[in-house]
Amino acid sequence: MNTKHWAPFPHDSTPFNYDGQDLLDAWPELHRGDQEPLPDDERIVEAWRLYHAGDFAGAVDLATEIGIAAHAVANKASGIYADYLEEDEDIKQAIYETGIAHAEQAISTYPDDANAHYFRAFLLGRYSQCISITKALSQGVGGKIRESLETALKLAPEHAEAHTALGVYHAEIIDKIGKMIGGMTYGASTDEAMKHFERALELTPNAPIANLEYGNGLYLLFGDKRLDDSNAAYEKAASIEPIDAMQKLDVEYAKASV
Repeated sequence: MNTKHWAPFPHDSTPFNYDGQDLLDAWPELHRGDQEPLPDDERIVEAWRLYHAGDFAGAVDLATEIGIAAHAVANKASGIYADYLEEDEDIKQAIYETGIAHAEQAISTYPDDANAHYFRAFLLGRYSQCISITKALSQGVGGKIRESLETALKLAPEHAEAHTALGVYHAEIIDKIGKMIGGMTYGASTDEAMKHFERALELTPNAPIANLEYGNGLYLLFGDKRLDDSNAAYEKAASIEPIDAMQKLDVEYAKASV
């Protein structure tokens, strides 16, 4: 993946520079959402250090040198970069496509790694938003996303980001094609969406992304009927003190939206 022209992190990264033991001490909280275990390989730890500080290109470059063992940090760094900082739609889509292939390789190599499955779903979801949810569903992407998320949750039941993503899966299908067809064709359900959003918030109440996507989900599922609740979720996200670069991007997005 060519990261030469990637945009830099647009905020002060000083608060997110976890040097030495600081990263190890902060690891459980930093990875509460994705349940990524602390790696044995010091170079993978260093790639995560770069990721948390907002050096997404550096994290991807180091992870690429390491190889498939660093798939999780490579896919999270590239996915977050594309989602928030890449303005060229073609480049953004290419990043997602590369990440999907990388995640599928990781699944073949590490079938019991929850994040191999989760990041496949995450990147497929972002790819779907690039090409339109309806078009992605016609290509069979929806089933792949659900399969990967359900597998991730079997392997890591407290994977809050997977719960959030599964809530989004149900909500976006219902929003795009309706409850009846969405339920019959894809198993989409309002109750299931809410169950997963609420579980993510139970597991990570102070994760900006869990609150943001809950707000999005409420609007997709209920429209103006739950607009106040949707806005409140965005306000909660905007009020959180971020602990790494991804959270900073989430918080700033929420602040710009309230």
